[in-house]
Amino acid sequence: MARTATGKRPRSSGATRPRTAVIRPQVTHAGAVQPEWIDYNGHMNLAYYVLLFDFATDTFLDRLGLTPAFRSRHHASTFAAEIHVNYLRELCAGDPVRITTQLLDHDERRIHYFHRMYHRSHGFLAATNELLSLYVDMRSRHVVPMPALIRRRLAAMGRPDGRLPRPEQAGRVIRIRRG
Repeated sequence: MARTATGKRPRSSGATRPRTAVIRPQVTHAGAVQPEWIDYNGHMNLAYYVLLFDFATDTFLDRLGLTPAFRSRHHASTFAAEIHVNYLRELCAGDPVRITTQLLDHDERRIHYFHRMYHRSHGFLAATNELLSLYVDMRSRHVVPMPALIRRRLAAMGRPDGRLPRPEQAGRVIRIRRG
């Protein structure tokens, strides 16, 4: 920005440019790889990736209002129907991690979301986790529609996340590619 003869920046004319919001997946967990999570290969065992992703799921669901108190009061919860984990880079004891969560889709009974686990210091993507959760009445143990309040929160959350690119690992299937 140009400066005046006094060396000061000129005052703004009052006109401001509209700011464009930067849309990012929400951070849902931060922690570190515990030494007891290391397997015989010298890196974090696959079960602990899922544990860390589960911590992020709990935060994500809490933000939707699906808290322990809500679940107790409404006799309802969510069950994981399907999960896919992609292990992209090793994590070792003490490595700091950050997990973000992106809502991919939802309807009245299901929530489809995606976690990314990053090395917090080096910034690389270490693993991803795609999930489909079902809303379940705990008395009947059947999938039922979510309350309107939860669906409205999902709808509000879905608008900004809808502008995010679809994760590269979302929708993958396991197979051996031939020739």
